[in-house]
Amino acid sequence: MRVGVFTALLGQFTLDQVIDKIKSIGITTVELGTGNYPTDPHCKLSMLESKSALKEFKQKLDDNGISISALSCHGEPLHPDADLAKKNQEVNRKSILLAEKLGVPVVIDFSGCPGDSDKAKYPNWVTSPWPPHYQELLKWQWEKKAIPYWSKRAKFAEDHGVKIAIEMHPGFIVYNPETMLKLRAACGPSIGCNYDPSHMFWQAIDPIAAIRVLGDSIFHVHAKDTQIYSANLPKSGVLDMKLYTDEKNRAWIFRTCGYGHGAEWWKEFISTLRMYGYDYVLSIEHEDSLMSPDEGLAKAAKFLQEIVIQDPTSKPWWVENTSA
Repeated sequence: MRVGVFTALLGQFTLDQVIDKIKSIGITTVELGTGNYPTDPHCKLSMLESKSALKEFKQKLDDNGISISALSCHGEPLHPDADLAKKNQEVNRKSILLAEKLGVPVVIDFSGCPGDSDKAKYPNWVTSPWPPHYQELLKWQWEKKAIPYWSKRAKFAEDHGVKIAIEMHPGFIVYNPETMLKLRAACGPSIGCNYDPSHMFWQAIDPIAAIRVLGDSIFHVHAKDTQIYSANLPKSGVLDMKLYTDEKNRAWIFRTCGYGHGAEWWKEFISTLRMYGYDYVLSIEHEDSLMSPDEGLAKAAKFLQEIVIQDPTSKPWWVENTSA
């Protein structure tokens, strides 16, 4: 397992500057945005049309010993605005093609959320089983929108040797382990998740227990923390609509790794990931509104590098060498 970084937090810097910055703190693995919400400051889909640009990009990373853990295009592919959905879908499609050319195994996206009909203007996230029409709406969203789209996209990704990691996020049709596994069951094993523990904390789901539920569906992991404020939680609950910058009044905020939960918790999180077969990358995603990106990244890198399990597992010598 190794520590990486989602470079969206360094969008104001050039790729050369990003490489220098992350190498100075011991990171040599990046997750790169290719459009939609993460934007594409360091990895352009236009490289698909330019062999020279693609070669130059690969050479720059290789010369600096930098690997890519995933391409990320978090968007809204099921948005009822057809033009917006099509644009987001196209970024996903091209990201899969670019991942194939770069030898990157994972493309990350949101599931998206449909509206309440083909005439809807905005997504409609169903969060209650009653009144009964909510159940009807949810069934329509899954059967007519989510499953048809993601089944085709999963096959496309599989054909190009790439896996799609859906990031569970409230507001979208896939937001918790149950809905994640529902989509995977319907669309096949090339659909899995980009596991962000901060989104589980946010929903009052134990992120470590959820690893046991998700099992081998975890394709990529974001390293991000959440702090719950018990003084505000009784007032607004976990679905707090106040701005992220209103920290003192929110029920929770995102935190740099180690500032929501300490090393003991993160050690168990990392160990349980390995126990269930995940031995890939912990990609730092900085969204801590109390800390600058520079400081947040540096602190998270130092924190995680001291506790991440790097060496491969071996046979239990104390069993192998025990005489009968």
